[in-house]
Amino acid sequence: MDFLNGNIKTIYFKYLAAAFGSALITSIYSIVDMAMVGQYHGPEGSAALAVVAPVWNIIYSFGLLMGIGGSVLFSTIRGKAEGQEKRSNAYFTASVIGSIFLAAVIWLVVIFFDRELLLLFGAQDNTLSLAREYVSPIKFAIPLFLFNQMLAAYLRNDKNPALATGAVLAGGIFNVFGDYFFVFTCDMGAYGAGLATAIGSAITFVVMLSHFFTKRNTLHFVKPTGLFKMLKEISVTGFSTFFIDVAMGILTILFNRQIMHYLGTNALAVYGVIVNISTFAQCCAYSVGQASQPIISTNFGANKGDRIRQALKYALGTTAFFGIFWTALSLAVPNLFIRVFMTPTPEVLEIAPTIFRCYGISFLLLPLNIFSTYYFQALMKPKVAFVVSVARGLVVSGVLIYLLPLVTGADSIWFAMPITELLVAIYVVYEMVKCTKPLKTKGVV
Repeated sequence: MDFLNGNIKTIYFKYLAAAFGSALITSIYSIVDMAMVGQYHGPEGSAALAVVAPVWNIIYSFGLLMGIGGSVLFSTIRGKAEGQEKRSNAYFTASVIGSIFLAAVIWLVVIFFDRELLLLFGAQDNTLSLAREYVSPIKFAIPLFLFNQMLAAYLRNDKNPALATGAVLAGGIFNVFGDYFFVFTCDMGAYGAGLATAIGSAITFVVMLSHFFTKRNTLHFVKPTGLFKMLKEISVTGFSTFFIDVAMGILTILFNRQIMHYLGTNALAVYGVIVNISTFAQCCAYSVGQASQPIISTNFGANKGDRIRQALKYALGTTAFFGIFWTALSLAVPNLFIRVFMTPTPEVLEIAPTIFRCYGISFLLLPLNIFSTYYFQALMKPKVAFVVSVARGLVVSGVLIYLLPLVTGADSIWFAMPITELLVAIYVVYEMVKCTKPLKTKGVV
C-alpha cells in the first residue's frame, strides 16, 4: 500500500477498519472480564475489576510508548527518501530493547507488590481479595500485553494492519469463550477470567510473530547506534500516547478513592461499568489515530501537505461520528449497560441513570481530544501533544475530581470529565488550526 501516492480515502478507511477491529477487540479483554465477573460475583465483582483497571492502563501505556513513539519515527524516516530501511529498523530494534526492559520492571512490581498496588488503586476488604484472585494468573503473562501493543504499532506501519487485527481477534475470541468456560463451567470465578485473559494474550503474541516470516516483512533487527539517544527520541515522540493510557489509570484511581469517600460501593460499581464504556469510546479514538498516523507521518517526511490535509479531513469526520454515537447510547440506555456488566441490585439501578447521563456527555469530545495527540505526534509536535494529554489526563481533570465534590457536593464529581474534555477541546482546535495552516497544497513549510 503506497502512503505517498495511493488514494488517501481508500488507504485511510482500510487502515481504520483494521485499527478499529484491533482496538475494539483489545478492549474485549477487560470488558468481557468485567461482565463475567460482575455476573458471577455481583456488584462487588464489578467494583473489584474497576480497581484492577489501572493495571491494564499502565501495562498498555508502556507498550504504546515504545510502539507509537518508535513507529512514528520509523515511518517519517522512510517517507523522507528511499533506502532508509537500516536507519528506520534501528528504531524498531531500540523499541524492542526498551519494551523488554519496561516489561521486566512492570513484571517484577506486579508479582511482588500486587497487594500494595491494588490498595493504592482503591481496593477494600472483599474487593481486594477478588481483585488479587483475578490478577493472580495474569502475572505470568504481563510482558505479552506490553509486547502486543508495541508490535501492533509496527505491523500497521509496516503495511500489515490486517495481521495486527487478526492477532488481536484470535486472542479476543478465545478470551470471550474462555471466560465463560473458566468462570461458570469450571466455577473458577474471578480467577478463571484472569486465566482466560492471560491465555488470550499469548495467542495474540504468537499470531503477531508470524509477520516476521512473511514476504512483506521489512522489520529487521540491526545494531542501533546511540541506543540511549534513540530511546530518548522514542520516549519523547510517544509520550503523549503513553500518557493517555497512564492518565486513564490515574483518573480511575482518583475516581475510585473519591467515590468510596463520598458515595460508596454501589456508585463505584456503576463507575466500573462507565470505565468499560469509556474504554470502548477511547478504543474508537485510538483506531482513528492509529489509522491516520502512518499516513500522516510518512507524508510529513515526504513534505506532502495536501495529503496530510485529506487524511485529517477523514479523521475529524470519524471522530465526530464516534463522539455522537457513544454520547447518544450513554444518554439513552444507561441501565442496559448496567445489566450487561453485572447482576444489579435495586439500589444500583436507581442511581445508575443519573451517573451515566452526567458522565456520558464527556464522550462527545473524547475522540477528538485523543486523536489530536496522534495528529500532533505525526507532525512532530510532541510538546503540543504533551500539553493535551497531561491537561486532559491529570491537571484539569485531577483538580476537578477533587474540587467539585468539595465546592458543589458529592454528585458533581460526575461532571469532572465533561468539563475537562470541553476545556481541552478548545485548546486542541486552536493548535490544530495553527499546526495545519502551514501545510500548503504542494508541500510542508
